[in-house]
Formats: sequence, structure tokens, C-alpha cells
Amino acid sequence: MLYAAGVDVGSTQTKAILIDGRRAIAARGLVDTGANVSRAAERGFETLCREAGIDRKEVAYVVGTGYGRYKVTFGDAQITEITCHARGAHFLFPTTRTVIDIGGQDTKAIRVGPAGDVVDFSMNDKCAAGTGRFLSAAAEVLDMKLDEIGPVSLKATDPVRLSSVCTVFVESDIMSYLAQDRTPPDILAGVHQSIATRTIALLRRIGMEPEYTMTGGVARNIGMVKSIEEKLGTTLNVSADSHFIGAIGAALFALERAEAAGRKDGVKVELGGWVDDAP
Repeated sequence: MLYAAGVDVGSTQTKAILIDGRRAIAARGLVDTGANVSRAAERGFETLCREAGIDRKEVAYVVGTGYGRYKVTFGDAQITEITCHARGAHFLFPTTRTVIDIGGQDTKAIRVGPAGDVVDFSMNDKCAAGTGRFLSAAAEVLDMKLDEIGPVSLKATDPVRLSSVCTVFVESDIMSYLAQDRTPPDILAGVHQSIATRTIALLRRIGMEPEYTMTGGVARNIGMVKSIEEKLGTTLNVSADSHFIGAIGAALFALERAEAAGRKDGVKVELGGWVDDAP
């Protein structure tokens, strides 16, 4: 069986995907990135191979992506996360035309063509407002786990309006609302709505075209998904693998390059794996 892998090194977590010659996901790896980015890439890849029960030498090609893609030192190539998210979103949802990628430190809006290519993009890369870090800061102030705040926000009856969308000042904003006896659901609903508003502003820069697919770790936050859907007036495509979409796109590119290399070397590549084409 032919195997290829994509390793997406994000600011918070490193995601890895193993794909086989049939373009089926064979294994997933997820580790915290931490301070040692190169080691995180290695651990993500090792987790992947261990889950699949294969030796790392059996992986024909590896593509690194994400902000730490150049730290995937064992990789064969590096491709930007924008290109990989577009390709991965198109793979899971072929009619995707707009990708919303909210990660730990940045947010991207990506226009996607019919073949999964990038038509245009815009990103919030100089400030953590409107990102996963903003949500983490809110969770810390309210002494809640990050995976709790989405469901809690859905219980709001009167969402607050934040005076600032700066991650540095979110703590003082929340403390001020708590002093006014505002409830955590109302505060968190305000936090999610402020991020949704910034996200829509990014989308307007590139043109808002359905279908919309949400990628990145924040796609696991139901409160965030619902807030963006309310602003858009339509539903978002969200997959159980949304967190891995960048790695999926990288793995698809890796598989194509492995197949191309096989043809160049006089080896025929079929969906079931490598087949010797020699007479």
C-alpha cells in the first residue's frame, strides 16, 4: 500500500494525517506543539505511524504545512497552510467555495475554486483578536475549560457587547461584566459574537460565496460555529476532521507527488498501491 503524510504544525497543536493510495485516511496524530516545534512535528509523525502500525520508512512522501512547516525537517516539501486548507476543505466538501480557518493565533478567509485551488484570501495575522487565543483568554478569566465555553455560550439570554476585541484587554472587560452581575453565558455569547463579527469582516474582503466550510481547532466550538452561522444567515460545513483539514490537504499533495515520482521512475501507481510496471 502506498502511504503519504501531511504534518500541520500550528501555534498550539500539531496535526498529522496519513493517507493511503485509495485516498482514505489511514491514521491521525495530534500533539501539543509546545516550545520545541521540530520535536512536535516529530512526535506528531511518530504518533501517526504508531496508530497505523507501520514503519516511518513506509511513508513515501511527507508534506509539512502550518506556521512551523519549515521545522518538519524530515519532510520532503513544505506548502502554505492557506493552500492546504483549501485543498483539504474541498476534499471533504467538494462544493466548498469559502473556507473560514480560525486557529490559535490567526484567522483566515479563503476563496476556493471548483478544483480546490485558492482564488483569494485574507488573514488576521498581526493580532490575536478573533482567534482561538481570544477564546482561551476568556475561558481562563471565567475559570472554565476551553471545551466548555461553546456550549455554555448557547445558554445566553442577553449577550454582552464587548468594548474591546483585544486579547490583552479581554480580562478587564470580562471582570467588569462580572462585577455587574452579568452571567457567564451572556459574557461568553458576547465573546463569540465579537469574533464572528471580525470573521465576517475578513470574508467581505474576499467576497462571500457559499458553500462555507469551517476549519481549524475552533471549528470544534459549537458556540463559535453557531455565532458565525447567525451572522452569515446560512449553515457552515463542519466535519469531525475539521481540526485536521490543513494536514489532510498536505497529505493529498504528498500523495500526488509520490504518485508522480513513481510514474517518473517507471513504476506504475494504482489506487491499491505500488505495482511494478516493468515487462
